[in-house]
Formats: sequence, structure tokens, C-alpha cells
Amino acid sequence: MERNLMKGNEALAEAAIRAGCKCFFGYPITPQTELAAYMAKRMAKAGGVFLQAESEIAAINMVLGASSTGVRAMTSSSSPGVSLKAEGVSYMAGSDLPGVIINVQRGGPGLGGIQPSQADYWQATRAMGHGDFHILVFAPSSVQEMVDMVIKAFDLADEFRMPAMILADGLLGQMMEPVSFPEITAKTIEKPWATNGHKNARKHNIVNSLYLQAPDLQRTVQERFERYEKIKQTHTEAESYLTEDAEIIVTAYGATARVAKSAVNAAREAGLKVGMVRPKTLWPFPVRELNEGCKNAKAVLCVEMSMGQMIDDVKLALNCSLPVHFFGRTGGVIPTPNDVLAEIQKIGGAL
Repeated sequence: MERNLMKGNEALAEAAIRAGCKCFFGYPITPQTELAAYMAKRMAKAGGVFLQAESEIAAINMVLGASSTGVRAMTSSSSPGVSLKAEGVSYMAGSDLPGVIINVQRGGPGLGGIQPSQADYWQATRAMGHGDFHILVFAPSSVQEMVDMVIKAFDLADEFRMPAMILADGLLGQMMEPVSFPEITAKTIEKPWATNGHKNARKHNIVNSLYLQAPDLQRTVQERFERYEKIKQTHTEAESYLTEDAEIIVTAYGATARVAKSAVNAAREAGLKVGMVRPKTLWPFPVRELNEGCKNAKAVLCVEMSMGQMIDDVKLALNCSLPVHFFGRTGGVIPTPNDVLAEIQKIGGAL
């Protein structure tokens, strides 16, 4: 399979086009602007539509409208821009509409900075808009994984009629690595709900998130959560690394996991029994995979580019059965392997 050297943002865009994305609506913001620029060049040639919206709010509502017709639609932004999209994502979830949102994270809160961050974990997994709902959240750690996950995001969003997010960061978006694009077998997913013209063959379809009768809204929310339970059982993913005899398990996701893996290797060379579990799906969180990886562990170290947001999910997944330590950098500061190794050694010395 041919490999191409590509920047992460551009690889995401190309993968989306190959996955059948027909409509892209976005707005420029660092560090994801190259994604939108690539779409501007490629979408029309690929038979799709590119439109730079007047705002992030407009962009997500354009995704809602396009998705309602049954086509694959996507938007991308970075942290403060994604915050503006939150209301539209809630409307999509309430309308049972698929769609893909790319978040190439930067430091916050507010405008913050333009350096890499992972401080949007809570937003993506807990509060991507008002109401009772979830979105699928994928956490790539390489440019190749960004390609693979955006394809999976479109497929699962369609299958379960819900929004999906690729939670990347500025490091991955700006990084250049060799990637290959798999041969994609187009999935034929029937969308009998789509507002694409009824041609007298069926009743009119209406896409709506408003239910004025409380029992009706409760029923639709409960039905949605039954669907979420199926996803939890079948669509969790994590990488386990050197976990068989590990007494200390490092958990990290995204770009930070690359740093953590180097620290784990260094710890092994120093004689410490250390392994790593890297969540690839943040929602649903890989509870089974983490517990399996921690079966011989005495302690866990959660490493993040934030003040500690995934640590709550790690504790809950383990039912607080192990001590969970935290090491993080925030505001755009990237941890080093030596930083993480020092924390591992500190924990090892206390065991």
C-alpha cells in the first residue's frame, strides 16, 4: 500500500473525503486551519461541497442541515471554536443525526494559546452541549490513526445515528508522518429517516429535536440511552503495552501516549515493571480493556496534557480498586519522557 508523507490536518481531510464526506463546513482557527484549507482545494474536485461559514455556530448548523438529507457531513475547529458548536451538536443528538466533528485542541480556557492541549476531554466526554446525550469520541495518537479513526467515525455515526468527534490536538494536527489510505469499501447504510424527497413513495420525514410533551421526550431519550448501552458493549478500544507483568500501569491518550510510551520503555530498561494502557475511544471509555491491563498492577499513573480530566474515568473504570496518581502539563506545555519517568520512579519507590 502506497505511503504518503502528510501533515495530520491534511491527512484527516483526505481520509474524510475518501470516507464519503460530501459536505464540509468550517471556519479557520489555529491549529486546524490546514484541514479547512485542504478541503477548500479538494472537495469540489471530489464531487463535494466546501463552504467557509460566517462563524462556528453557522458551520455546525450547516452540518445539521446537510446530515438531515442523508449525506455525510463534517466540520472542524479548535477548542474555543468547538465550544461555539456545542449547541448545534446537542441539536444533532436530539434529532438523531450523524456527523463528524474534528477538534484539534489548543490551550484554554478562553482564547488561551495556540499550543497543543488535551483540556477538552471533559467537554467531549461529559458536556458537549445541553441535555442527556453522548457523542462518540476517538483519540488518535498518530497521523495514521487519525486517518483510520475518521473513517470509523463516519461509519459508526451513521450506524448509530449520533455525532462523532475526533479529539486530536495541535501536536498531531501539525505533525508530518507517513500514512497510507486503506481501500474503503463503501458501506450501504439505509437512511429511511432522511429528508431527501419522498417521491410519493413514503410519508414526509421530519427532522426535529422538540418534544412539547414530557413523556414523549423521556421516551426518545431513554431509547437513545439503550442504543448507547449497545455501543459500550461493542465499540470500546485500547492499546495494551507491556501489561502482562506490570506493577505500574501508565494511562495516557493521544499525543501524550507517545511521550508516555518512551517513559515506559526507559523504566523497563531501569528494571521497573511498567506497562501502558492507551484508550483509543474516550467515549465509550474502555473499561474492560483497562481492567485487563491492570490485573497485576499495584498502582496507576494517569498522564495528560491537562490538569487531570481523564483521571476520573480511570478511577471509575477500576472502581477505585487501585491508587491512581496523576502527572500533567497544561496551557500548551508538552510533558517530556524524563518528566514521566521521574513520576514512575517516584511511585515505584513507594510500592
